[in-house]
Amino acid sequence: KSRTAILCAIADVVGVGLGVIIGYFSHPAPAAPIYPTENPTISKLLMDEMKAKNIMNNLKTLTSRPHIAGQEQEEIVLVDWIKQQWTEAGIDSIVVHPYDVLLSYPKQNDSNYVSIKLANGTEIEQSQRKELVIDAEQNDPNVVDPFNAYSPPGEPEAELVYVNFATIEDFIALNRTYKINTVGKICISRYGRIFRGDKAVHAELYGCIGLILYSDPLDYTVPWSGVYPEDWFPPTGAQRGTLWVDNGDPRTPNYPSIPSAWHQSNSSLTLPKIPVTPIGNIDAIKYLSKMGGPEVPTDWRGGMNITYRFGPGFALEHVNRYVMSGKNTVLIKMSVKTTNQVATIHNVIGYVRGAVEPDRYVLLGNHRDAWVFGAIDPSSGTATLMELVRGFGAMLKRGWRPRRTLVFCSWGAEEYGLIGSTEWVEELQKELQARAVAYLNVDIAVQGNYSLAANGVASLSQAVFDAAKTVSNPNPTEVSSGRLTLYDTWKLRYPASVGDKPSYYGLGSGSDFTAFLQIIGIPSVDLRHTYDQSIGLASYPVYHSVYETFELVNKFVDPGFKIHLAMAQVWGELARKLADVPILPVDCRVYATDLAQKRDALYQQYGSKMESNGIDFSQLNDTILIFTTSADNIHKRIASIDSTNAYETRMINDQLMQLERAFIDQNPLPGRVAYRHVISAPSQHNTYGSTAFPAVVDAMFDIDVDPDQTGRWDEVRRQYSILVFHILSAAATLNPTVPT
Repeated sequence: KSRTAILCAIADVVGVGLGVIIGYFSHPAPAAPIYPTENPTISKLLMDEMKAKNIMNNLKTLTSRPHIAGQEQEEIVLVDWIKQQWTEAGIDSIVVHPYDVLLSYPKQNDSNYVSIKLANGTEIEQSQRKELVIDAEQNDPNVVDPFNAYSPPGEPEAELVYVNFATIEDFIALNRTYKINTVGKICISRYGRIFRGDKAVHAELYGCIGLILYSDPLDYTVPWSGVYPEDWFPPTGAQRGTLWVDNGDPRTPNYPSIPSAWHQSNSSLTLPKIPVTPIGNIDAIKYLSKMGGPEVPTDWRGGMNITYRFGPGFALEHVNRYVMSGKNTVLIKMSVKTTNQVATIHNVIGYVRGAVEPDRYVLLGNHRDAWVFGAIDPSSGTATLMELVRGFGAMLKRGWRPRRTLVFCSWGAEEYGLIGSTEWVEELQKELQARAVAYLNVDIAVQGNYSLAANGVASLSQAVFDAAKTVSNPNPTEVSSGRLTLYDTWKLRYPASVGDKPSYYGLGSGSDFTAFLQIIGIPSVDLRHTYDQSIGLASYPVYHSVYETFELVNKFVDPGFKIHLAMAQVWGELARKLADVPILPVDCRVYATDLAQKRDALYQQYGSKMESNGIDFSQLNDTILIFTTSADNIHKRIASIDSTNAYETRMINDQLMQLERAFIDQNPLPGRVAYRHVISAPSQHNTYGSTAFPAVVDAMFDIDVDPDQTGRWDEVRRQYSILVFHILSAAATLNPTVPT
């Protein structure tokens, strides 16, 4: 019996084994799934589908009333309108993300102002509390009077000091070179050069008790310009804007303002401590023309027909004219009643599900909120995004579906400090780190008719160039000169310093790409059509004023909305390419070249000083060479793989996606809670600008401006080591999965 049982067991095992062998050869392992190829006809169909007239009508709707963040027109009316339009376009799903965040508003019935206060308490030369209404379009009771968000309230009185652009270099020159004491003074600065929030930080750092901001005609107009509405520059206009130098809800740094959030106390918030307010050019003349003290140097002079002086205080002839009761005090007074309050904002997110890789996201975003009507900033971008969504919806109705998921983002409260986009990225950062391919931002679609301009990560530059080459030039004069595409004019008007291509710069901050790139390392691009930058404007003249209306755009900026249409087309083509091609159009070799150029610039500025203090530049040279080799090798692999093989393609794409993530440090850059990118980020002293190797450069800047260098060089060495480490880490992400 035992022998029989053993024989039966052996027979069973043999039978099962034979069955497995037969089954294996009868049913071989499944082959790798095959990706469909790109459908190139969709590009032209999408471009032909979109219409300039639709963008014009969108802009009319968006600018029909003021829509500041946290108020009904912005958070209910426009949110509902966008949801309705996107639903009619036929996109797959729409999700609204609300956040309760800290915002800021002036006291409407008792608005901020500046005045000259005499010894007897009389106030004269009071600044206008509201901008002059020039046409009926601006006469809306919902217009929020000029203010700077997050300024504390207060009524300081002091002597006035002119501080030029209020850069850190300006304050250093005032104190060291010109021996002007700013402690206990009210400072007046012209807009431009750096972010207004940095101006407030610098003024506070150097002891000012208040800051007045104005737009100087030298920075906001050109010799042939007149006065709005006949031309761009309004002397009564005042530029609103936030002073918050970090990003997101000030109460929840690094974390989203969701219902479970813990909020910092008001006393812990890193908001300005001194009152700040903007005034119009027409008021700035009244105060600056009366100032005493020595004349400023040539490069500190603005464009008003006055003698620019440092101060402090007013010239003796004006003091004598104003003196009463025998007291020799004539001061500038600020009356700021701006207050902070919690309000609800909304992000509207629309999805077009990818057919093959639905877990890979190509994101397109624009913010919706404006300080007043916002016809340029941001509604030119919002109007364009709306038509782009409609265009993609029409492609869906034709039967097309992208390989990867398209995500359309309408952000809330960008103007206050990129709040909507930052809160969303903070809330969904784990999902986005795993799934986001790229973020394509258009804040302002059209602020001028001169040329396309683009900033972004180096690896996407060629993809941007290729998209611009597909879009017809909207300027007939340019076409008659042989420049048939957006790319042709871009290359002519903003040529790169090296190579036969347009200029393409890195990203700093100041718009909604910031959280994507700086917090989680998502490759990002920022597009706009701009004016001739060589004329030296700080921004377009009606920026953040009541005069930024539909008629301004229709009359001066883009009559016929042909440039808006071209921007929709280039934005759409770039998104379609990233969403549809089997191998992502990410060029790591360009990134290698960019790193080498950044290294050369660093060496030219600081190399000798760094080497004389024991920093070995050969480490950075060798590291960039390693990165360059890895970049070359991955593109050789890309050239040899079968792009229809889903496994190989997915593997390569995952490596390309991880490249930008590798430049994100686990710790924030020094002094900047919202910035972690070690290759490109704003300087500590200029929140909007893009600085190469920012932590190293800032550490060197501190050595240049601070005579006490104890411990400074250790910080330079530390940041240099961190930079080298991250470049090596990025190179490793491009290498084969198994070392050879």
